[in-house]
Amino acid sequence: MNSIKKSLGADLLAGMVVFLVALPLCLGIAVASGAPPFAGIISGIIGGIIVGSLSKSNVSVTGPAAGLIAIILVAVTDLGYETFLVAVMIAGLIQLTLGLAKAGGISSYFPTSVIEGMLVAIGIIIIKKELPHAIGYDLEHEGDFYSYQLLKADEGFFGELLHSLNYAHTGAIIVTVVSIAIIIAFNKVPALKKIKAIPGALVAVVAGILLNELFKAAMPQWIIANEHLVVLPTADSVQAFLGQFQTPDLNGFTNPKVWITGLTIAIVASIETLLCLEAGDKMDALKRYSSANAELRAQGIGNLLSGLIGGIPMTSVIVRTTANINAGAKTKMSAIFHGIFLLLAVIAIPGLLNKIPMACLAAILIMIGLRLASPKVFKHIWQSGKHQFVPFIITVVAVVFTDLLKGVGIGLVVSIFYILKGNMKLAYFFRKEQHHEGETIHIDLAQEVSFLNKAAIKTTLAALPQNSKVVVNADNTVYIDHDVLELLRDFVNFGAKDKNINITLKHFKQEYNMDDFTHVHSQKD
Repeated sequence: MNSIKKSLGADLLAGMVVFLVALPLCLGIAVASGAPPFAGIISGIIGGIIVGSLSKSNVSVTGPAAGLIAIILVAVTDLGYETFLVAVMIAGLIQLTLGLAKAGGISSYFPTSVIEGMLVAIGIIIIKKELPHAIGYDLEHEGDFYSYQLLKADEGFFGELLHSLNYAHTGAIIVTVVSIAIIIAFNKVPALKKIKAIPGALVAVVAGILLNELFKAAMPQWIIANEHLVVLPTADSVQAFLGQFQTPDLNGFTNPKVWITGLTIAIVASIETLLCLEAGDKMDALKRYSSANAELRAQGIGNLLSGLIGGIPMTSVIVRTTANINAGAKTKMSAIFHGIFLLLAVIAIPGLLNKIPMACLAAILIMIGLRLASPKVFKHIWQSGKHQFVPFIITVVAVVFTDLLKGVGIGLVVSIFYILKGNMKLAYFFRKEQHHEGETIHIDLAQEVSFLNKAAIKTTLAALPQNSKVVVNADNTVYIDHDVLELLRDFVNFGAKDKNINITLKHFKQEYNMDDFTHVHSQKD
C-alpha cells in the first residue's frame, strides 16, 4: 500500500511538470499548424487521459507533435479545418488497424545507435530552439522544431540565436538564470534533493511568476510583457468553453485527398510513436518494455476521438516523455495526471497560467535538452566502437539539419550498412593448422549462413592459395542459403580443380542436398 501511495505521489508531481512543459507545446504546435489554439489543448487532454489509460507504456506521454506540423498546415489550408478533422479520424482508424494487425513489431528493428543519436539530436534542437525564448525573443512558436529550415544559407546554424540577441530582455534573462539555478539546486544540493514532494521545475515556475510581479512593482523596465507569457484561451461561460470544440464535416469521407492525408498522418505518427516508445524504454530507469501494438491501438483511438471533437493529431512525444522520466514518473498515471491538469487548467485557472513567463518554461526545456545531449552519451557510444559511433553521429547530424524522420532514415541506412558488413564477417571462422604433411586451412561455417554472407565466402575462396588443403566444416550449421550452396558446389567442381586445391566438405546435412565428400585433385590429372 505504501509503495502505491509513494508511486502515486511521484506520478502526481511528474504529471505536474509534464503539464507545465506540455501546455505551451500544445498551444504553439496548434498555432504553427494553422489550427485553432484550443485544438492543441484538446489533443493534449485526450493524449494524456485517454491514450495514457489505454497505453501499456509506463513512461510515454502523448500529445500534439512538431513532426506533423508541415502535414497539418498543408492539409488545413487545402481542405479546410472541419474536413481536415475527418483525415485525423481516418488516421486513427488506420493506426487502430495496424495495432490489431500487430504491426508494432517493426519498432524492434530500430538499432540502439540510431535511437541514441535521435535522442541527442532532439536535445540539441531543444537547446537551440529554447535559447531565444530564454532571452526574451518569442517570435517562433514554442515547440515548433521543424517549421523552418534549420540550416539557412544566409544565416547559418546559429543565425536565429544571433538574431535573437538583438531582442534580449533583461527581465527574461533574469527569470531564465534563476529558473536554471533552482532546477540545478534541486538536482545537486543534498537537502533539496530529499524534498521529493516538490519538483524543482514547479518551484522554478512559481519563482518566474513572482519575479515578474516584483518587476511590475519595483523595476518597470524589466517587466516581461504579455506577448512573452503563456497564452491560454479563456472562456467566460460554459457555452463559450463548449463553443471551442469543433465537429468534422463527414462529407470528407468521400474525398480521396482526405484519405491520402489520413494515410500520411497515420504513417508519420505511427513511426514517430514507435521511435519514441523505443527511446522511452531505453531511458526508463526500471528498464520496462512497452507493447508497441497496444500503443498503436491506443494512439488510434486517441486520434479518432481527437478528430471527432476538433483536436489535431497526436503521437507519443520525446520532449514530454523525457520530461516525465526526468521528473521521476513511476507509472502511466503521470501521463494521465498531466492530461487531467490540462483539462482543469483550461476550465479553472487560465488567468493564472497566463502569468507564466515563456523564459521560465524555456529554462525547464533547456535542462531537459542538456540531459539528452550529455557528453557522457557521446563518450559511452565512442567506447562501443565505430560500428556504433558512426551511425550514432550521422543520425545526430542528420536529425539536426533535416527533420526527425529523414534523420532517422539516414541513420538507419548507415546502421544497416554496418550490420551487413558485420554479418559478412560472421559467416565463418578461418584458421590454419600445421601438420607434418603440410598446412591445412579450416573454414568453420557459422550457425546460419545467409545470402548476406555470400560475398565474404566468395572472397575467401578466391584467395585460397594453389595446391593447398582445405576443410569446410558445417558441423554447427543449421541453415545455409541456396546461393551459398551453389557457390560452394561451383568452387568444388571448378575453382578447386583450377588451383589444384584438395577440398573436403564435412558434416553438410542431407537437406542441403550436399553429402560429405572429398575432392582430391593432383597436379598430374
